[in-house]
Amino acid sequence: MSRKFFVGGNWKMNGDKKSLGELIQTLNAGKVDPNVEVVCGAPSIYLDFARSKLDGKFGVAAQNCYKVAKGAFTGEISPAMIKDCGVNWVILGHSERRHVFGESDELIGQKTAHALENGLGVIACIGEKLDEREGGITEKVVFAQTKVIADNVKDWSKVVLAYEPVWAIGTGKTASPQGLAPWFQTRSRETESVAEDQRVRGRGSVTGGTCKELASQKDVDGFLVGGASLKPEFIDIINAKA
Repeated sequence: MSRKFFVGGNWKMNGDKKSLGELIQTLNAGKVDPNVEVVCGAPSIYLDFARSKLDGKFGVAAQNCYKVAKGAFTGEISPAMIKDCGVNWVILGHSERRHVFGESDELIGQKTAHALENGLGVIACIGEKLDEREGGITEKVVFAQTKVIADNVKDWSKVVLAYEPVWAIGTGKTASPQGLAPWFQTRSRETESVAEDQRVRGRGSVTGGTCKELASQKDVDGFLVGGASLKPEFIDIINAKA
């Protein structure tokens, strides 16, 4: 089964209705490759705004959700709430959730299971920090992160795995496309939960200038884009495979 090229844009905690509205107008007016699946990760307060303004050819993702449907969990949102806004994706396990907010592998696995059970597609993030990379434990760290996610997945057609080396985010450095992906596709099958149509995406300061070279690599079939997704060059990244 061939995998459709996937480009996700993570807007993080950026923008307001004016600036995001202008970005959405640029995306709607842009000529984008119809063979690419595009999903924009909006701040939770703007999920409904983004979904109502973006053309239907673009998907929308929440940037987080909790592991249960409702309850006394101040500040959290549930998959049911996300779907009620007409949104069908969620980003889970992002490095900022792991390292700024202290989310554990176990919690991310539980969130993944609940999101999938409630019909959301999941963009599941994995990746090592600089000290882990320099300490030679990249494979150990990323395999542990991946296994917890895989143990909670029954249908991989609803899951995108985004490898985001934390040491490259926002630094201008780009992870080698020859690095993790081939290792991941071999080792991850030890989890016994990973199907042949798993989707592995690259991350690490993807820009309009680096996207074409990265998109041409055999084991890279998409991007999860940070800062550049808030700029007009996001259209160039979407069209990197064209």
